Amino acid sequence: MSWPSAAARLAVAAPLLALGTATFAQDYPNRPIRVVVPFTAAGPTDNNARLVGQKLTEAWGQPVVIENRPAAGGVPGTELVAKAAPDGYTLLAANPGPLTIAPSLVPNLPYDSLRDFAPVILVTITSSVIALHPSTPMGSVRELIAYAKAHPGKLNYGSPGVGTVGHLTIELFDNMAGVRMTHVPYKGIAPATTDFLAGRLDVLQLSVPTSLPLLKAGKIKALGVTGKKRSPLLPDLPTIDEAGLAGFEAFNWNGIFAPAGTPREIVAKLHDEIARRALSPEMREQLIAQGFEIAGYGPEEYAAFIKAEIAKWANVIKTAGVKAE
Repeated sequence: MSWPSAAARLAVAAPLLALGTATFAQDYPNRPIRVVVPFTAAGPTDNNARLVGQKLTEAWGQPVVIENRPAAGGVPGTELVAKAAPDGYTLLAANPGPLTIAPSLVPNLPYDSLRDFAPVILVTITSSVIALHPSTPMGSVRELIAYAKAHPGKLNYGSPGVGTVGHLTIELFDNMAGVRMTHVPYKGIAPATTDFLAGRLDVLQLSVPTSLPLLKAGKIKALGVTGKKRSPLLPDLPTIDEAGLAGFEAFNWNGIFAPAGTPREIVAKLHDEIARRALSPEMREQLIAQGFEIAGYGPEEYAAFIKAEIAKWANVIKTAGVKAE
């Protein structure tokens, strides 16, 4: 008696495997889901995760548990998800730090951002404002570039820390404009903002909601928004691209990932439910009021986005000679 060939066995098994996966996805979820936030509570990533969790709980009747794992720039919490079972019951709430910046900044990173995760949905994008202290003599992007070229290293800018989006955004500006400003890192945006408002810093990147009252009170000079679109909260403020630095674009973002190998049907089910509920018209209004831009990218689009962002920040980090602290 001859046994069927390997190809023949696979031909028979493939429909059965597909049927098993489809049945598994249909039953999903039948127990609580854990969303790992590799940062502290109450930040943008945590807030996005809790919104998503609340809406998934409402949709499916299963608890979605938010687990904060803050440490080492989000790397340990991100690693935890990379090594979790690919069954849809452990998800990652992510931002640029661990996934698109760490690959060029952290030696021996214990995961591969492109290989070890299944992108589910890019929930929000957050542009910011590049601001000047009122005491500075510049009032526009073009004037800032001209002054910085004439006085290399004289202007200083603050950031929430080395390798943060707030740091690398200004390094990207320097790189594209052909200028050099001096970086002053802080342990968080709050102390940097305090020193900026006191006049000890010339330049700082601020969130749009933070900028609004400061701009109205005349405590800052806003040069432009860092994203590709103007902010609905500051419709009269141009983008940095519009204001004189063509092609400039930098932003923070928040999204959901699953471990690599998670069935595509489960990834699709998660994406569709999050897009339908968390990004409903009602929630969109709330998110926009907080300075978020709604993205909603699907898995393939999100994967391409991550790849492009890794390449962008790798170039910035290399050009600026940024080293991890």
